[in-house]
Amino acid sequence: MVIHSEKTEHICNICSKGFKVKRSLETHMRRHTGEKPFKPFVCIVCSKGFSLREVLKKHMPVHTGEKPFICEFCSRGFSRQENLKSHMHVHTGEKPFVCDVCSRGFSRRASLKSHMNVHTGQKPFICSVCSKGFSRQQNLRSHMRVHTGEKPLICGFCHKGFSHSISLKSHMLVHTVEICCCLICVSFQHLKIQSSIS
Repeated sequence: MVIHSEKTEHICNICSKGFKVKRSLETHMRRHTGEKPFKPFVCIVCSKGFSLREVLKKHMPVHTGEKPFICEFCSRGFSRQENLKSHMHVHTGEKPFVCDVCSRGFSRRASLKSHMNVHTGQKPFICSVCSKGFSRQQNLRSHMRVHTGEKPLICGFCHKGFSHSISLKSHMLVHTVEICCCLICVSFQHLKIQSSIS
């Protein structure tokens, strides 16, 4: 008969933290060594490994296209419940992820992580054409239009295409500015330009 006592604890030789189960100590040691955990459950589609079968099951809808978690506000579907929960912040306006440096709030953890590159100066998103680096993935996507000539932003009035939102906004003045002329002297000089854009 085995009697469990405090003497059977397994102690970390680096930080002296104690564990009753040897496997827990082995898992803990990875924090110090940087060793990646063993992931025996491998996705047959993308070869990504998972330490638990349940996590692999949650991952699979990414490939099947199944989106069983539906937003009650906008009907957008999500493959994982965690993603739906994160998406809900868009509707509630909640920004629970706050930057330690500038106190700016974000609705998604991934957005905060991406934002941190602004403070660290890291530019992990590199253009494959000109090697220019960007701190945010969407900035790289926008930059790629310089090389591809893509103009996905379309004017609702004349259907002209633009690469960047700032160009489209500037162009919209053509359609929304109304120039008033003086009915007495037919001059534009002393009249203000009236615009429906605030």
